[in-house]
Amino acid sequence: MPIDKLQQDANGNLRHFLTLEGLSRSVLTEILDLAESFITVDAQSVKKVPLLRGKTIANLFFESSTRTRTTFELAAKRLSADVLNINIQTSATSKGESLLDMLHNLEAMHCDMFVVRHADSGAAHFIARHVAPHVSVVNAGDGRHAHPTQGMLDMFTIRRHKGPDFGALRVAIVGDIMHSRVARSQIHALNTLGVGELRVIAPKTLVPPEASALGVHVFHDMARGLKDVDVVIMLRLQRERMQGALIPSGGEFFQLYGLNADMLAQAKPDAIVMHPGPINRGIEIDSAVADGEQSVILEQVSNGIAVRMAVMSMCLGRAAGEGA
Repeated sequence: MPIDKLQQDANGNLRHFLTLEGLSRSVLTEILDLAESFITVDAQSVKKVPLLRGKTIANLFFESSTRTRTTFELAAKRLSADVLNINIQTSATSKGESLLDMLHNLEAMHCDMFVVRHADSGAAHFIARHVAPHVSVVNAGDGRHAHPTQGMLDMFTIRRHKGPDFGALRVAIVGDIMHSRVARSQIHALNTLGVGELRVIAPKTLVPPEASALGVHVFHDMARGLKDVDVVIMLRLQRERMQGALIPSGGEFFQLYGLNADMLAQAKPDAIVMHPGPINRGIEIDSAVADGEQSVILEQVSNGIAVRMAVMSMCLGRAAGEGA
């Protein structure tokens, strides 16, 4: 089944949320607008809305994560859903049960959504193709392929600081482009939202061969790549996904591609600094910049709750509307 037909129903509503590739500008804007309506829930004395009351959401994290799993759990609870955090290491799959058997058992417990994080690219798509019709799947990161909610929370953070006209912006993504599912999702989202100019900055060993086809300008010189940009997105070096020595030492990488105050001065004075985390301080970014006035890194984490609330409510709102 083509990804667009798997991910959206015949009316264009979200059924699953697996990738940003192929989603329209109107869908992305709807997610951003809905997230904006949820951003104040955290400030309420009772931090809940009843939108998904009676729904059950299972977090299936085959790959470890603290920040992403926690923000998904908080997002579901803010929507009044019941949440199951499945410990994969102690689940029956460790005793030989197949993945599909585990999913079908969870379906029999009347789960409505699976939030899936997996080290293998395509895992969330595989699960989406095999779940019952009333179950939605949200990709919380799969291999090197996609991390769509991270991509959208980054767009949300940019829009809150720079306004809705992405065409007026020059954005730079810096670091390990090759292994980053976050970078791929950001690139798809920025292009769909019509960003003015999109740059990637990295050593040749960390730029995928298809980079130019993704609609980006490739820079190997950090200072030239950061010149007059509005947004600087730093990436984590994903050593666990590297095969062979693709970079020199961490210290040498920081000298060439790390973000310090002097290098940040190449960007516009009001440029914002982002990082999806976890941060390797002193390798990707200097602490003075990560904690500085132009950093919105912690704000990204907070915004992740509102964006995940939006995605969950859109996927399960479809199911509720169909009476599933």
